Amino acid sequence: MYAVRIHQHGGPEVLRYEEVPTPAPGEGQALVRLVACGVNFIDIYQRKGLYRVELPVVLGQEGAGVVEAVGPGVTEVKPGDRVAYSNVLGAYAEYAVVPAARLVPIPDGVTYQQAAAAMLQGMTAHYLVHSTYPLKPQDTCLVHAAAGGVGLLLVQMAKRRVATVIGTVSTEEKAKLAREAGADHVILYTQQDFEQEVMRVTEGRKVQVVYDSVGRDTFERSLNCLALRGMMVLYGQSSGPVPPFDPQVLAQKGSLFLTRPVLWNYTATRDELLWRARDVLGAVASGDLKVRIDRALPLSQAQEAHRALEGRETTGKVLLLTGFEG
Repeated sequence: MYAVRIHQHGGPEVLRYEEVPTPAPGEGQALVRLVACGVNFIDIYQRKGLYRVELPVVLGQEGAGVVEAVGPGVTEVKPGDRVAYSNVLGAYAEYAVVPAARLVPIPDGVTYQQAAAAMLQGMTAHYLVHSTYPLKPQDTCLVHAAAGGVGLLLVQMAKRRVATVIGTVSTEEKAKLAREAGADHVILYTQQDFEQEVMRVTEGRKVQVVYDSVGRDTFERSLNCLALRGMMVLYGQSSGPVPPFDPQVLAQKGSLFLTRPVLWNYTATRDELLWRARDVLGAVASGDLKVRIDRALPLSQAQEAHRALEGRETTGKVLLLTGFEG
């Protein structure tokens, strides 16, 4: 089979499209013939070496396809099932071996591309608004990168919980997408100071929670946007890691909370995984949740996919396609 591996850390050029042995499923595993796989910032962090993985490695954390074969002891799926998954390394490939307990069914009416686009980012948005900081109708939240893959889903889910949403974006085109997703207020951070705009929009009341995937460039001013006992949810670092800081700052700014969540800890059990995946994919199937796919490239063009995502050229999801039809 063909897969995309890295043999060393570095820029997009270290991604190599090459022939590798097709894996075989072991105890509790299934072999999935992939149709589509998602490209996420965690892949970039691993490629650069910010998140350590043993080399050489096939990148990619989520995919959608068809169960080709199962190993001993598998009861969750059977050959021929349409499935999707996330948080399992090795998705930039034509075939992947996945723990059967991490596979979820793709409902009727949801395509492989939609499923691959919704799994990691959709469940991330889900846990952020349902569990990390459960939004209430009287809450106002600040969503950075509101026109990105997670951002567009996060805005929609926040509105489903009847919260007021302030989104930040870099261009007028992205502002339009954020408004279409339901954002009540959109700030162009390239033209406006988002901290001042949050103060203006909220009439000085600030926000109850900031959902921040940007990191270094937004962290300090995001803290200034939080109301008394507000929560800073730092779930990414697209601009780089946040420098060390004194926790006493949280006290000085109003007894704030700071958390650095990851999806794995919010899908730790199969029951929780199925709850989130069914909620997300069910909403996609019904049309209540719109998944925007920015571009779908052949697996062999993984370098271009990384350049586009890392360069913040995308609005929505970036996918890699194997060429299989499912």
